[in-house]
Amino acid sequence: MLDGLKNSLGDAIKKIVKSSGIDEELIKELCKDVQRALLTSDVNVRLVLEITKRLEERSLNETPPPGLSRKDHIVKILYDELSKLLGTESDFNFKSGKQIKIILLGIQGSGKTTVASKLAKFLTGQDLKVGVVGADTYRPGALVQLKMMCEKSGVEVYGEENNKDSPNIVQNGLKHFAGQTLDVIIIDTAGRHKEEHDLLEEMGRINKVADPDLALLVIDGTIGQQCFNQAEAFHKTIPVGGVIISKLDSSAKGGGALAASAATGAQIMYIGTGERIDDLEKFSPTRFVGRLLGMGDVQAVLDLAKRLENEGDDVRMKRISSGKMNMDDFFYQLEEVTKVGSLKGLLDSMPGMSGMVKEDQVDQMEGRVSKWRYIIQSMNKDEKADPDLLNSSRIKRIARGSGWPEGEVKELLKNYKNSKNLMKASKGRQMQGTLRKMGLG
Repeated sequence: MLDGLKNSLGDAIKKIVKSSGIDEELIKELCKDVQRALLTSDVNVRLVLEITKRLEERSLNETPPPGLSRKDHIVKILYDELSKLLGTESDFNFKSGKQIKIILLGIQGSGKTTVASKLAKFLTGQDLKVGVVGADTYRPGALVQLKMMCEKSGVEVYGEENNKDSPNIVQNGLKHFAGQTLDVIIIDTAGRHKEEHDLLEEMGRINKVADPDLALLVIDGTIGQQCFNQAEAFHKTIPVGGVIISKLDSSAKGGGALAASAATGAQIMYIGTGERIDDLEKFSPTRFVGRLLGMGDVQAVLDLAKRLENEGDDVRMKRISSGKMNMDDFFYQLEEVTKVGSLKGLLDSMPGMSGMVKEDQVDQMEGRVSKWRYIIQSMNKDEKADPDLLNSSRIKRIARGSGWPEGEVKELLKNYKNSKNLMKASKGRQMQGTLRKMGLG
């Protein structure tokens, strides 16, 4: 997704990370690299200049907070500014206790019908009960396509093949679902252009009948910054509450579409990342930018650090940072990693680590972590506190209790000392060294 932009921004960051020192010339070069990357991705010139101006000013004038290097601070500034460009994260409540009605808008070819089925699938995955009304009476086969796609996720679609009155279909569809215990009703409508006044007028009548809780505008990611005018036209007919960017996986102009959509004031709520029905994800500006910068889900690591800090476990953290970690501490870390997602996700989220570890190495490491968890759980309190107690008879007992061979217990003990610095080694080179010690780098 947006591979060109990702690669360009990644190259710009590498110059900063690999530099022997930070000076004004290097910062100006970074700003030029960022400008080229954003303009190539069709982001509006004015927005690009605003971002890079703030990036330069902050990088030159701000003092990094204690514990953060100037290099890391500059990367963080870029991260902040790009996140601002893409707006804020939606907090729309789908579990309000009533049937939430969502209407989908968009021009012809934006992928609304596909998005309707993807959104239905996504919401069912959030433990929501969903129904869909097919009110696209203009495109031949639209209703058949919608039913076929929604069938995959067990979602009922209401439609009337021979009825060309879209507002009437919507009215009948809402009556049909009224008695059912549904959380969300999605209304798919015909694509229409901002110049098609009759269709826009019909859209107004559909809106009056449906009285939706949320109007979502589906934008084709391939049209880039042009989507601003489209969004503005639709917003005049129906107040747009959110935006879905479709076809983002195949678009070189996706950056322009994202920036332009955010500029309308409507939050980008979802992005289409592929052709499969599962290829729809909730949009988070900070997480998305993290991925663009090769830092993965940065927020997950920040959340983890915040959680550790809030717990105020100073004694534990002092043990870990000083290299005196016991098995209890190690198990605690494994549990924390589990809370923020897979180990692969965690590694990808660490600045400098994205792409440095091969897929099979990650799989190998995740497999070991799973074994370790069961083995550690089979230890008693004293053994966790002092692993030096683990003689051959104890190892035998732990192996039986965990269901893993004695050799796996010994492997854990062998790697245990090298794993003490896992939390401390939060940057690329340090983490890579830890992985090597564990036989994975």
